[in-house]
Amino acid sequence: MTYAEHDSGPETPPAAAPEAARRDWAWRRLATPIGPLLLAATLEGLVRVVFHADERTARRELTRLEQLFGGPPLTGLPHLTTATTELTAYFAGELRSFTVPLDWSLSSGFNARVLHALADGVPYGSVVGYQDLADRVGEPGAARAVGAAMGSNPLPVVVPCHRVVASDGGIGGFGGGLETKRLLLALEGVLPAPLF
Repeated sequence: MTYAEHDSGPETPPAAAPEAARRDWAWRRLATPIGPLLLAATLEGLVRVVFHADERTARRELTRLEQLFGGPPLTGLPHLTTATTELTAYFAGELRSFTVPLDWSLSSGFNARVLHALADGVPYGSVVGYQDLADRVGEPGAARAVGAAMGSNPLPVVVPCHRVVASDGGIGGFGGGLETKRLLLALEGVLPAPLF
């Protein structure tokens, strides 16, 4: 059985790391209009969202998460269910603000400050420039570093890095690909929907 055939990893997990290092976590793949997303959650909240989660990408990310969290995933956790429900509603145009708790443990320092400012201050249907976001975190000379922080975002869509755009009116870069960014911005009414 492969990771892609079920929601929470192998049925006979490998030996776990020492208990002190172990963190409980679970995962699921979710089919969306922008392709499959891999969602991972801990007891603290949603911890990871991965774009284009085909079998190969999912397998690579799950191996990484097993190493980070000290062992294999569990069958399921409440925050994973909440994230799945909320993302499904978001893509159906029925949800504008996520309430699932977030586990920020995969982000730190400047990147975490920028991502928190983004999550807390850039609502559905709006955009912000890299420079404006740098100003919001008190680092006016750090517009390029804001771009790097967006690239490090462990929680795309939920922490909406797709809402960060270039000051020249372009949509800027995006780790999930520019077409994915265009689709997310169109879903939120910022850009016209693609014709096909």
